[in-house]
Amino acid sequence: MGVIKDLFGMFFGGGRNMVTETVEVFRENAEAGAARSAQIQTGAMGQFSAEFGYRQRGWFDRFMDGLNRLPRPAMVIGILALFTSAMFNPVWFAERMQGLILVPEPLWWLLGVVVSFYFGARHQVKAQEFQRSLAETMSRVPQVVENINTLRSLRHDSPGVADTGTDAGLAQSVTEQSDNPAVTEWQESKEWP
Repeated sequence: MGVIKDLFGMFFGGGRNMVTETVEVFRENAEAGAARSAQIQTGAMGQFSAEFGYRQRGWFDRFMDGLNRLPRPAMVIGILALFTSAMFNPVWFAERMQGLILVPEPLWWLLGVVVSFYFGARHQVKAQEFQRSLAETMSRVPQVVENINTLRSLRHDSPGVADTGTDAGLAQSVTEQSDNPAVTEWQESKEWP
């Protein structure tokens, strides 16, 4: 009997499980893998929210944001004004276009680079703000799911929603006749003749 006990102790005893350890060489422990995956995802979300975290903005930042929003509308309004001036005063428009012909080609290239960098940088800022807001939203998901489940459990048709549990006083107050005149009138209107 002692030999069998020692043999089982060698495989399953001593605080170790040789069968489990041998199997884990060939196949990942699912529970440990899920724990590692959750830890990695939590770390990534923490890093993401720290990177794109909210910072207090001063008057200068707000002023610069307002200033950064001016060029695009100004360009659109300017182009529409040129089209309108071409219809109302073609001579004036033609004089201005003749002046643009004298602008050297390298200056046009420079204008294209400046405008491209401006719009590219603005796009990058907006993309980063979107990622930050997405990270904030994703960090709220577990709380929202919990709130929805709590609210659904409060519905009138949820199983056991009217259960008084072990509270005898509450159970008695629920089954007692009410002396509320409105309830009494309603009960009398529902009684069979």
